[in-house]
Amino acid sequence: MSSTTGPPPSGVRVARRILLLIAALAVLVLAVLTSIAFGSHPTSPSDVMDVLYGTADPNITTVVQSRYPRTALGLLAGLCLAIAGTLMQGVTRNPLADPGLLGITAGAAAAIVTATAFLGASGQAGTVWWALPGALLAGLLVHAIGSAGSGAGLARLVLAGAVVSAVLMAYVQAVTLSRPRVFDSYRYWVVGALGGRNFDVLTSVLPLAALGLALALLLAPGLNTLALGDESASALGAHPALLRSGGLLAAILLSTAATAAVGPIAFVGLAVPHIVRALVGVDVRLQIVFSAVVGPALLLLADVAGRIVLRPQELMVGVVTAFVGAPALLLAVRRMKGTA
Repeated sequence: MSSTTGPPPSGVRVARRILLLIAALAVLVLAVLTSIAFGSHPTSPSDVMDVLYGTADPNITTVVQSRYPRTALGLLAGLCLAIAGTLMQGVTRNPLADPGLLGITAGAAAAIVTATAFLGASGQAGTVWWALPGALLAGLLVHAIGSAGSGAGLARLVLAGAVVSAVLMAYVQAVTLSRPRVFDSYRYWVVGALGGRNFDVLTSVLPLAALGLALALLLAPGLNTLALGDESASALGAHPALLRSGGLLAAILLSTAATAAVGPIAFVGLAVPHIVRALVGVDVRLQIVFSAVVGPALLLLADVAGRIVLRPQELMVGVVTAFVGAPALLLAVRRMKGTA
């Protein structure tokens, strides 16, 4: 009897993906429960249950309930950053692309510094309302420069992002170095953190995140054709330029929502797409679904680690994700070298 090797039947592949999705959802649920149960102030699972039943000590209740908004923000920011990174790497065909490529972080930082220095803005809610338009305008500017003219292309987009980010960050440094009060406010935001924010921040960015997610899901089937090349995609009835612009716009909306809410958090948008591609392959539709689960789980677990490792102090989640994401960056570079 002869044996043949090849890809598994479609039914087996579907079953594997369903099992992977169930496992990923289980990890996400565990991450949510862990985020609520553990923090810089020690609490036991029985304390958390007492809070849920309304029988806990008021001090314990305050501690546990303060974790609700940061858990919700971790879910939203992780989802937004992961899907934005997936879209960026798919549209640009660059495995090292992440939301920072679009100038989102620099735009938000410039808007926050301007509002704090010259308009008297303060507090987390005020920061969000200024970061939103700043990040969005910077992302749209990069996209407009990168897609304009006869020389439009992916290389031009990358250069546009680098130039806009450099100019805006030079402005940020000039203002913060000359105004110590502004620097004191800015330095907390620039690291990236889930703590110190309430549900008002979540509701402020939720519409933008929902719009970006809806656009990503709408474009996902067409984005698969871009992997075949522009000529093949056009032959299949797709519009490569329109798909690419739509994918970048969705990434801009998602990145803007996440950055405005929690500050710049590195490596989530870079590492998660690599993890997801290793699990489900190159289908953008599956990548978006799995990124929406893996991204929040990774960010919440990193936040919990930051709360526990330096008790009673906290290590901001932006620092933790940098340590977690650095190996992913090195792995991506090694893969690129091996396939060059």
